[in-house]
Amino acid sequence: MAADRMVEVETPEGPGRFYLRDAPSPQALLIMGHGAGGGVDAVDLSVLASRLPGHGITVARFEQPWRTAGKKVASRPPKLDIAWKAAIPQLLHDQPQDLPYFFGGRSAGARVACRTAPEFDLVRGVVCCAFPLHPPGRPDRSRADELLGAGVPRLVLQGERDTFGGPDEVREAAAGDPAIKIITVPGADHSMRTTKNGPITPAELRDLITDSVINFVLR
Repeated sequence: MAADRMVEVETPEGPGRFYLRDAPSPQALLIMGHGAGGGVDAVDLSVLASRLPGHGITVARFEQPWRTAGKKVASRPPKLDIAWKAAIPQLLHDQPQDLPYFFGGRSAGARVACRTAPEFDLVRGVVCCAFPLHPPGRPDRSRADELLGAGVPRLVLQGERDTFGGPDEVREAAAGDPAIKIITVPGADHSMRTTKNGPITPAELRDLITDSVINFVLR
């Protein structure tokens, strides 16, 4: 398995990092952000980084400055957006100029990707892993406008047991938008983990995530 190549970047919020896994013969670039409760080693982000390069997709996982600095509490959404928007051009500068690229992320990272996609004209789509449609137990505080406002095709991989909004809730919120494809991850929670006796095994979960993203990016 190839190792990550670290690319350090400067942002108005402090230094950030990209963990870059290069495809030998790249056909696309997927740039992913992490959530508020973890880093770039989350299950879904790690699976995509390890598997997609073999299918021609370079994966860059962005570590937000708050995480790089060792802080335990995530920055507020506006600061996350500022750091992401400053970091992306620095990454793209060193990539093939004709390489199609996609945004993505898990949880809070998916929100950042959706909010900022309209500001980057060449983004082809957004991959959302565990989009946090609302805080747990607070469906009245919907973030559907962020998902709906991305302006490009979106793939949403949503765990069946996600307390931040299950697949059916996301489908209801996205009703009428044909550019949003929602994949149910059976038995998975917000962290994309299943129970021991769940409907699918961890290996099947990893395959589902991988295959869904490959089909979306290389369609």
